[in-house]
Amino acid sequence: MMHTPALAVARTPLVAVYGTLKRGLRNHHWLECANFLGSDRLHRITLYDLGPFPGAKLEPSRGVEVEVFSVDVQLLAELDRLEDYRVRQPASGLYDRSIHPTCYGPAWRYLYNPRVKGYAVIRQGGWRPIG
Repeated sequence: MMHTPALAVARTPLVAVYGTLKRGLRNHHWLECANFLGSDRLHRITLYDLGPFPGAKLEPSRGVEVEVFSVDVQLLAELDRLEDYRVRQPASGLYDRSIHPTCYGPAWRYLYNPRVKGYAVIRQGGWRPIG
C-alpha cells in the first residue's frame, strides 16, 4: 500500500473530510487553497462524537456526510501531521489513512485508531460541534 504523500497523491489526489476540516468549521483553514469538489454521503463509515472532533470507523452506516477536496502533495502531508497519521506505523497514530470511493472518484479519508466505546454514534448525517 502506498502511504507517503507523494505516492498517495499520485494515486489518489482527493480527500474526503467529515469533521473539523469541513467548510465553516475550525480547521477548514487547512483546506482553503484546496479545490472543493462537492459533498457526498459515505455508507461504509460510521462517525463517533469524541467531543471536540469526530472519529470515523469502518462500519456500515445510513450515509455519513463528507466534503471532497482535491489536494496536492504538500497539503496531504500537512493533513497527515494534523491527523497524527504515521506513514511507517499507521496503527500507532491517532488516525490511519485509506482510500474510499466517492461520487467524485476514490478519495483518502482518515479513520480513527483508538477505541470508541462509550462515545455517541452518528450513523446518518454529519458531526456538528457543540456551541
